[in-house]
Amino acid sequence: MTGGYEILSVEKLTKKYEKEVLHVEKLSFEKGKIYGLIGPSGAGKSTFLRLINFLESPTTGRIFFRGKEVFGNGRLDLSTQRGMTMVFQKPVLFKTSVSENVAYGLKARGFPKEEIREKVELLLKKVGLEAFAGRHAGSLSGGEAQRIALARAVAFDPGVLLLDEPTANLDPNNIEMFEDLILNLNKEKEMTVIMVTHNIFQAKRIAHEVLFFYEGYLVEKGPASQIFSSPEDPRTRAFVEGRMVY
Repeated sequence: MTGGYEILSVEKLTKKYEKEVLHVEKLSFEKGKIYGLIGPSGAGKSTFLRLINFLESPTTGRIFFRGKEVFGNGRLDLSTQRGMTMVFQKPVLFKTSVSENVAYGLKARGFPKEEIREKVELLLKKVGLEAFAGRHAGSLSGGEAQRIALARAVAFDPGVLLLDEPTANLDPNNIEMFEDLILNLNKEKEMTVIMVTHNIFQAKRIAHEVLFFYEGYLVEKGPASQIFSSPEDPRTRAFVEGRMVY
């Protein structure tokens, strides 16, 4: 882990539907760190992820990416959109070949054909699926499809990778492979990773810092070792010790 400058931050971020479901006063993320977002179902973790990925608009608040306010001019800056990417719990692949899926974002961004070919080959090798390049994406298993979704997401080297329960539907072997890929991306690219997970053991394994959400609020944030061994808030302790029913 390197850690570094502040790459993403929020101030007074809220989201309200019929009632307020998220309220984060101030929160920042450093370049090159892996963050694990934990908490009971309905705590606001996935809502937070959708807001910072611009899939939804906040009710109030400000979001900053690389020091620049995201909606500072009333519009979402294209360079900001290209600086972040997201992988969901259920991979959504296009009905075409594996290689075409991985190449999609690169083509959309106008990369040269030769560079696209090289990047796709490299990424497929990295996720252990180079032999699957010509296969139809619909023929992949769940674990294979999720690795391709990850390869497609990171093909253009985003600064921030957002993960929403990416291994929830995977078997232990595929979970291990996916976690190894995340650790390697973080190490090789100094990519900031923000991951929502219900698996606290996963957060303990790979996260540098852990954030505990409860009833829409960020209760505690700190190094993974501290959160799991000596959390400051009793609600965090109850959750990591398995005493909080949810």
